Amino acid sequence: MKLAFVFPGQGSQSVGMLDAWLEQPGVTDLLNEANAALGEDLSEIIASGPADALNLTVNTQPAMLLSAVLMYRQWIQAGGMRPEIMAGHSLGEYSALTAAGALTLPDALRLVRIRATAMQEAVPVGQGAMAAVIGLDDERIQSVCAQSSNDTQIVEAVNYNAPGQVVIAGHREAVEQACALAKQEGARRAMVLPVSAPFHSRLLEPAAQVLQTALVDILLQRPQVTVINNVDVDTPTEPNEIKDALVRQAWHPVRWVETIEAMQAHGVTHIVECGPGRVLSGLVRRIDRNLKALSFSDPDSMQAVLEELKA
Repeated sequence: MKLAFVFPGQGSQSVGMLDAWLEQPGVTDLLNEANAALGEDLSEIIASGPADALNLTVNTQPAMLLSAVLMYRQWIQAGGMRPEIMAGHSLGEYSALTAAGALTLPDALRLVRIRATAMQEAVPVGQGAMAAVIGLDDERIQSVCAQSSNDTQIVEAVNYNAPGQVVIAGHREAVEQACALAKQEGARRAMVLPVSAPFHSRLLEPAAQVLQTALVDILLQRPQVTVINNVDVDTPTEPNEIKDALVRQAWHPVRWVETIEAMQAHGVTHIVECGPGRVLSGLVRRIDRNLKALSFSDPDSMQAVLEELKA
C-alpha cells in the first residue's frame, strides 16, 4: 500500500465543521494559535457563523486551511500512517504545504488571508463569474471558451476536475455565452456557480502580484512530504520554486485530473481526503476507479479510515 493525502479547497466549508473535534487533545490550543495569527476570532466564525460570514472568501480560505491542518494533525496524533505524497485542490495546496512542514500554520493563515483579499479585489463583484460544465471533453470546452472570448471579454477553463467535469471562469458575459454554447455542443449541464470571483483565470493576475510580494517575507522550508502542485503537476522542493508555483497557481488552471494520474504513476494505491466535505474523494473515483478513495472530517470517520487502512 502506498498512501496519499489530498486537501479540499473553497466550497466545502460549513458552519460547525469543527464541532466534533473540540474535545480532542490539542485542538483548543491550535484554535487559539490561529486566532492569534489573524488577530480575530476565526474559530467563532467557524463554530457559529453566520454562514454569510463564513462564506466570505477572506474568511473561507483561512477557515478551510485551519480545518484541514487540524484534522491532519489529529490523524498523526492518533497514530495514522504518514502519507508518502500530498496535494491540495486550489486553496488546499496551502493545507498540503502546511501539513508537509513547508509552512507554519500562522504564516499559512496570514498568507491565505492576503491571497483571498487580493483575489476578491482583483475583479469587482459582478464583473467576473465561474461555471461548471458537465459532459464535454476538455478540447471541446477549450474550443467553446475560445469562441466565447474576444479582445475585451475572456473565458477559459480553470479547473480540470474530472473527465467530463471542468470549471470555466472569466468575465461574466463571456462565461454566460460559453455556457449557452456548451449546451448547444451537447453538455449535460453548464451552470454559473455562486462564487465571488473568477478564480484561477487570467483576470486574477493582479492578485498573483500581491501574493508574490507577500511571499517575500514568508520563511518557507523544504517539505518533509512530497507535494504535487496544481500549476505544473510537479514536485518542487526548493522554497523559491514552491513560492513561484504558488504565485502562478492564483491565475492558472488547477490540473486535478493530471495530479491524481501523477499519484497513480508514483505507485499510490490509497488516497485519503482530509478536511471538510467529500468532494475530492468523489473526483478521485471518477478519475481512476483502481485507486481506493477514502475521506474523513470528524473523529468517527477518521477512526473508520484508520481501521480500514490497518485491515
